[in-house]
Amino acid sequence: MLDFAAARRMMVDGQVRTSDVTDLRIVAAMLELPRERFVPPACADLAYLDLDVAVRRDAGAPARHLLRPMVLAKLVQAAAVKADDHVLDIGCATGYSSALLARLARSVVALEQEAGLAKDAEANLGAVGIGNVTVVVGPLTKGWPPQAPFDVILVNGAIEVVPEELGAQLKDGGRLVAVVGRPPLARAMFYRSVAGDVSGRPIFDAAAPALPGFAAPPAFVF
Repeated sequence: MLDFAAARRMMVDGQVRTSDVTDLRIVAAMLELPRERFVPPACADLAYLDLDVAVRRDAGAPARHLLRPMVLAKLVQAAAVKADDHVLDIGCATGYSSALLARLARSVVALEQEAGLAKDAEANLGAVGIGNVTVVVGPLTKGWPPQAPFDVILVNGAIEVVPEELGAQLKDGGRLVAVVGRPPLARAMFYRSVAGDVSGRPIFDAAAPALPGFAAPPAFVF
């Protein structure tokens, strides 16, 4: 059987630390959280590899994944999550990203649109003793207005557009991080809301599985 504790250390040392992730809170959380708990049992041996691990549960639904550890860690670091922040985790899947954010923030809303995945997220978060995450079910593109505004919004996957509804759910000074674009042109982006105006900048090249619902509308061609 794979030594998961050793695999966890190798993931952090070989993928996270070497990618300029210097926030010791993120490093500590990734060393502690059992990522293997958040993937299907048949994929447990893949949990700590440098790849996006498929976790989709509902038959016929779009494929869903946990982000590569390096990409997730760098996005979370860019968001500069503070201890008193209120965070929205869009596309939480089985809850690993929410568990990581919960170690850094005051409260996390974990949004998932597939009921099966949301149920798994609740079970996983409970199993690892996370108590400051609320799992909710709804369309990913709509965010979660009932508990807005948020200090930080993390989008778990590649998107082609950032819906205006998400920017409107940021507090003044709030941050949103996501992988935007299609490979090979996708980039991790950082957005900040200032007096209601949301502007963004690229932070690093990245690839991630697409999240459903975030495709850009087709352009009109004369």
